[in-house]
Parts: sequence; C-alpha cells; structure tokens
Amino acid sequence: MQIDKEIDTRGLKCPLPILKAKKALADLSSGQTLKVVSTDEGSVRDFQAFAKQTGNELVDQEILGSEFIHTLRRR
Repeated sequence: MQIDKEIDTRGLKCPLPILKAKKALADLSSGQTLKVVSTDEGSVRDFQAFAKQTGNELVDQEILGSEFIHTLRRR
C-alpha cells in the first residue's frame, strides 16, 4: 500500500494524535493515505471513532510491540 504522508505521534496522549492526524489529512487530496504511529493504546478506538465521524476510511490498524499503527484514506 502506498503511504502519501506519515506522522509520528509517539509519546502523545489523547486527543493529540487525533488532532495531528486531522491536520495532516487536511493537507492531503481525496484518496491519499496517512500513516499515524502512536504509543497511546487508546488511539485504537479513538481512530475507529474518528473515521466514523469524519467519513475518512480507516484502512488498517496494527500493533507492533508498544506502537499502534493507523492508516487512513482521505475522503
């Protein structure tokens, strides 16, 4: 999968990963993808809710050790 932009939100707690992702998505064109790397375990459900509320597609979520990787596609 092609990633158009990646942001690192390691060490940040809710709501900062979501706010940074929202800002990054605003810079992308429709259909482009954003990868967010987080260490906040609450970010898993936060990004699920964010995608539903905003209409952006949550393409993938994975857990690698203590990191949570979220991939979103801009609506």
